[in-house]
Amino acid sequence: MRLLFLFVSLFLPISAYAACEGRDLRADLAPELQAEIEQALAETPFPEGNHWVASKGDTVLHVIGTLHSNDPRMDAVVERLTPVLSQADAFYFEITEDKLSDFEKSLAGDLSPVLITSGPTLIDMMPEDDWAALSAGLAERGIPSWMAAKMRPWFLSMMLGIPPCMMQDPNANHGMDARLTDLAEEHAIPQFSLEEIDDLMAIFDSHPIEKQVQSLVRMADALEGSEDQLATMANAYIEEQHGEIIQLARLQGRDASGLSQETFDEEWDGFEQQLLIGRNNNWMEHILGIQDQTAVIAVGAGHLGGEHGLLNQLQQAGYTLTRAPF
Repeated sequence: MRLLFLFVSLFLPISAYAACEGRDLRADLAPELQAEIEQALAETPFPEGNHWVASKGDTVLHVIGTLHSNDPRMDAVVERLTPVLSQADAFYFEITEDKLSDFEKSLAGDLSPVLITSGPTLIDMMPEDDWAALSAGLAERGIPSWMAAKMRPWFLSMMLGIPPCMMQDPNANHGMDARLTDLAEEHAIPQFSLEEIDDLMAIFDSHPIEKQVQSLVRMADALEGSEDQLATMANAYIEEQHGEIIQLARLQGRDASGLSQETFDEEWDGFEQQLLIGRNNNWMEHILGIQDQTAVIAVGAGHLGGEHGLLNQLQQAGYTLTRAPF
């Protein structure tokens, strides 16, 4: 997510970096895994499409699924979208660039939101072997073990999701959100946030730290991102297959975790509730308050599809949904 790239910029120096050169994992999927993904997608409302128009009376919402990391192919997408989106009355992002910038300034003077500020560190709360494995993965991302030991588990979980090749890329966070922010600024269109950073941080810290540590230990292997996973996600995004991204991540994570189906499902459902469903529900309260205007809703593509996705919730609220060019 965008907020994580902000954290990374504070902790790590920007220097020369190796470009990510992964391969698309979908080409090598076992037939049974592909069939499982297709079955899940068949049961998922709105599993594809990065640009949908939701209309109800005089209210028109251009719902844009974004990818927070950079990909040069996005330039052509924004060029195609500009004639339509530049006519909007307002842009709504998860969190606007201005608020992220303000938070970055405050975080530079107070790192407590992402640190364990009292009590035992992660070294004391994790089995020695698990800590060694976690430390090795974080070291590949430029995070020394002494620093990682003081970081909150949810933050380390997201750190693991970023391939090492991205960690020092100065353009890593110039994804679709940043490009659409540039578009809104160029056309002097007001921008608004769908959530507050304090509320997002509260979601991350909603579980006791002991439970966060337990989840981190269980899911470390499944969470660790690679260049291949990044390439697969980026390609699927450009192809507008956001449902496939989530299902592939879930099934590959299950196999990588080594957990039983029951235990993995419990952990995955917890992550999904925390990072997707709960936030979608909160955002909908703001989105349904948009009346009699044309607005752009630009959020991570993973928030669009599914039973609790924004598109299905908009349809249930009486909006007419039409897929539009991307």
